[in-house]
Amino acid sequence: MHRGYIQVYTGCGKGKTTAALGLALRAAGAGLKIFIAQFIKKKRCSEHAILEHFRDRITLKQYGKGFFLKRKPTNADIQAAQDGYREIREILISKDYDVVILDEANVATRYGLFSVDDLLALMAAKPNGVELVITGRYADERVIAGADLVTEMTEVKHYKGIGVKARVGIEK
Repeated sequence: MHRGYIQVYTGCGKGKTTAALGLALRAAGAGLKIFIAQFIKKKRCSEHAILEHFRDRITLKQYGKGFFLKRKPTNADIQAAQDGYREIREILISKDYDVVILDEANVATRYGLFSVDDLLALMAAKPNGVELVITGRYADERVIAGADLVTEMTEVKHYKGIGVKARVGIEK
C-alpha cells in the first residue's frame, strides 16, 4: 500500500460493483479502512446489510437520487453527485482511508453529474498510500489512460435475456 494504485472496473457486463465490494471486504480483512461512495444509486441493497457489520472499517455513503435510465438527470441528481464529489475530494486527500471506491463514477461523468475533468482531478489528487477504485460503464479513455489497472467486464451470456429479474442476494 506504499504507493496505492488506481483501478478501473468498466464495461457492459455484470460484476463491476461486485468486484469493488469484494476488494473492500478483502481490504477490511487485512485491517485497512475503506470508504465507498455510490453515485446515482439510492436504493438499499443486500450488500448494505452486511457492510454494516464492518462499520469500524468500511463506510458507505450514497450520493444519488436513484437510477435515471428512462429520464434525464434532474437538478437534484446533479446536486447530489456534485455534493458527493466535493466531500469525496476531502476524504481522498485526508488519507483517513486506505481504499476509496467511487461506484458508478464513470456513469456519473457520462450523464454530466460531474465532468470527466473532475474525475481526472480526483485521480491526480490521490495521495500515495491510498488505493482508488472507480467503477461503472462508459469509462472515458482519459480515465483508462490514467489508471494503473483496468478491467473490462464483457457480457458473454446473461439470464436477463430470458426474463430473469434481479434477485435479492445475487443482483441486488
